[in-house]
Amino acid sequence: MDVSSNKVSQTLPLLRGKHVLITGTTGFVGKVMLEKIMRSIPDIGGVYLVIRGNKKYANAGSRFAKEIATSSVFESLKLNSADYFNDFCDRRIHCISGEISEPQFGLPRQEFRELAGKIDAIVNCAASVNFREELDRAFAINTHSLRNIVELSDIAGNIPVIQVSTCYVNGFNKGHIHETTVAPTRGELPQHKAGYFEVGSLIEELELKIADIRSQYQGRELKSKLIDLGIREANALGWNDTYTFTKWLGEQLLLKSLRGYSLTLLRPSIIESTLNEPAPGWIEGVKVADAILLAYAKEKVTFFPGKRSGVIDVIPADLVANSILLSLAEQFKTPGNHHVYQCCSGAANPLTLGNFIDHLMAEAKENHATYDKLFLRQPRKPFIAVNKRLFNAITYSMSIILLIASQTLGKLGWKRSLKARRNLDAAITLSTIFSFYTEPEYVFHNDKLIDLAKRMGPVDQALFPVDARAIDWEHYLRKVHMAGLNRYALKGKSDKVASRTILATSQKQAA
Repeated sequence: MDVSSNKVSQTLPLLRGKHVLITGTTGFVGKVMLEKIMRSIPDIGGVYLVIRGNKKYANAGSRFAKEIATSSVFESLKLNSADYFNDFCDRRIHCISGEISEPQFGLPRQEFRELAGKIDAIVNCAASVNFREELDRAFAINTHSLRNIVELSDIAGNIPVIQVSTCYVNGFNKGHIHETTVAPTRGELPQHKAGYFEVGSLIEELELKIADIRSQYQGRELKSKLIDLGIREANALGWNDTYTFTKWLGEQLLLKSLRGYSLTLLRPSIIESTLNEPAPGWIEGVKVADAILLAYAKEKVTFFPGKRSGVIDVIPADLVANSILLSLAEQFKTPGNHHVYQCCSGAANPLTLGNFIDHLMAEAKENHATYDKLFLRQPRKPFIAVNKRLFNAITYSMSIILLIASQTLGKLGWKRSLKARRNLDAAITLSTIFSFYTEPEYVFHNDKLIDLAKRMGPVDQALFPVDARAIDWEHYLRKVHMAGLNRYALKGKSDKVASRTILATSQKQAA
């Protein structure tokens, strides 16, 4: 095991013997955090996992065994301590078949109360991170489900709650963004003297709009209308997308309902592959920045709206997991307080979009053959970030040209769609979803999180590092992240597989 003596660690004794309920362990961050607990906190009392059954697996236990325990995130742990891993799974992992968006997780009342009596803390990693989700579904997972978290905490006796949110609840706020309650940039909502915003009436209004749309539409049209409603309402109040809007609403519900309780809002920025643990570059799926990189690597996109001087905020997943565990230990040490922490890199170790692109392009040019699943061949064109207004003008002009070309070819009997048209559509789709994140007008700070790490002492700073200043961006992007993408995230290098991956990432993002 990699644990130093817990005699000089504050975190390990605080978590010893504790029983922690975790949601969202089928997701990226949840898996990284669970692996860290298993490897570094062997004396934890138990881990309760709320896992939804699906068509493939009837219950939480079978899904854990087939989808979570088999993940490559546990590769090193199994290799070095196979017996320990199996014993931990058998004795300390407790799987609960439940749905977080259903009242009381969909459990019978008695089972829900019994669960509350078994746990000492709740870590909520579950979320719908689809930027363009139907509003009703985003509400159910990112906002309404937190009522179950509140109820469970209350029955259990005001136990600590760690809510994994996102830095982007800050919405359209500009400038230097600190770890505090976030105000909407548009519209007016009443603010309580405790700091949170009263959102009950807003949620009721939105539910009425959802019901109205449901009464008028069905099928794909219904889905489209609910997606449009989410984006429209989010933009009207100052958020880029439905995901960040509904996560902000969830924060307000928790801040109000858990007044006087132990609550931490942990906000990561753009979560990418691990820096060091359990292995450098471990990642699952294709994330925000990777969708654009993959589109370029597969020669589908060569220009994109972006601000080269803007600080894009990327944070490795292991730093996020460490931040969650440090903040959990703090709540056991000094309970009854509210904390807001941002796990980010922007202020402490800024990475501009220009440097991000340059590092990746340099690696692609020099070592593309190393990444057999990522690159079809050495990129023939540079990747260029342009002003969004210019991007829109170019894509509009290209659309007209390609439309005329397609009509002409159609008259000549050419029935296949033009590759250029498909590539242009990919660029436009990615721009619609991600351009907010590539034209940043904000810089996230995490002074409070760094202070927490310092308070926990040097041993815990080594065991649970959270400081982004340790990242060498050139090395991380070129030798850690790209290698991780190639090894863990990508299945093969066929163009059809790449196209499906890019489309799926555009539709649904994982935190």
